[in-house]
Amino acid sequence: MLDILQLFMDLASGDDALAEIAAHRIASFGERAIAALAYLLDSEDADTRWWAVRTLALIVVTEAGAMLREALSDDDLAVRQCAALGLRTNPHVEAIPALIASLHAQDQLLRRLSADAIIAVGAEAIPALSEIMQSGPQTARLEAVRALAKMKIEDAIPILFAYMTPLKKPFYRGEREERREKLKTRLKNSHHNLSKVQKF
Repeated sequence: MLDILQLFMDLASGDDALAEIAAHRIASFGERAIAALAYLLDSEDADTRWWAVRTLALIVVTEAGAMLREALSDDDLAVRQCAALGLRTNPHVEAIPALIASLHAQDQLLRRLSADAIIAVGAEAIPALSEIMQSGPQTARLEAVRALAKMKIEDAIPILFAYMTPLKKPFYRGEREERREKLKTRLKNSHHNLSKVQKF
């Protein structure tokens, strides 16, 4: 009993090396450690919550995945990042909506880690990714495209093609118009310079 208490004290000690060792030892207790980690997740100290999330990521049980999902809404960015990273190594299907929401985050690392966690979930995330590709912001759509491509699942191929095909024509037209305007400007300048030379 004293040993497990010491481990939790080490986890919240502020010493990263000590806390990392404690995290792995606590995780070895499996489901028996969940309740105590849930208590730490309510701590006012963000570093303590971070280490609780780090430890949960090492416990591959459904309850741990659910707690990681909840941690995606933590007030502290580093805790949210750690939760997304944990869900990459400990995939949890019910975390899909929270991970999709994290693709809208301003923080690029959180978006990337969330996309990686979605990739780990696999085919069950495809409908949600398809939806975000149709109506999400550009940064979220890019992560969704990357996630679908990384999944290497046949069902994702039509969605990727449907997304990419409409992009080609507008991009080409815009590029063509830009080149046309540049050419007009050059011709105009050339004519102007020629006139100056002739006058001279």
